[in-house]
Amino acid sequence: MTYAIAPTLHTDRLTLRPPQEADFPAMLAFNDSPRAGFVGGGRDRQWVWRGLLANVGLWALRGYGFYSVDTKAGDFVGRVGVIYHDGWDEPELAWHLYDGFEGQGYAAEAALAARADYHARISAQPPISYIDVANTRSEALAQRLGAVRERTVTDPEGDYHVYRHPAPGGAA
Repeated sequence: MTYAIAPTLHTDRLTLRPPQEADFPAMLAFNDSPRAGFVGGGRDRQWVWRGLLANVGLWALRGYGFYSVDTKAGDFVGRVGVIYHDGWDEPELAWHLYDGFEGQGYAAEAALAARADYHARISAQPPISYIDVANTRSEALAQRLGAVRERTVTDPEGDYHVYRHPAPGGAA
């Protein structure tokens, strides 16, 4: 079996690269911050480690996952990409921006690049984004990306709005 390795993508200001073990401390800090409250943060160290390993596994088995996102200056600003875990309805385009990097357009720039790569290499089927109903900034970003709210779902961790992203060259 051949395993996929995440490609490296470049935008005007960012590099989207494969995940690596050196990302773990920043992932752990994000998990321990209030910013992670909308994405299941506040878990233990082993949960965060398993999340890193699961992401590497997504890349290996499915050919997509979270990219680690760096500025051209080398700052690790967060993770953005398409993820699809067992039991989910369909692939999700998701973003986790770390403290100090929000509000600079990095999430939108990285999400557009990750979505375009997903469409080019994997599927023309538009991904969705699950967004906590209280996360208004993330909802605003989804709308800027051209996503349209389809429905609200509930799981054991809360209520989420489901946004549908546009197909390549088309509407959501």
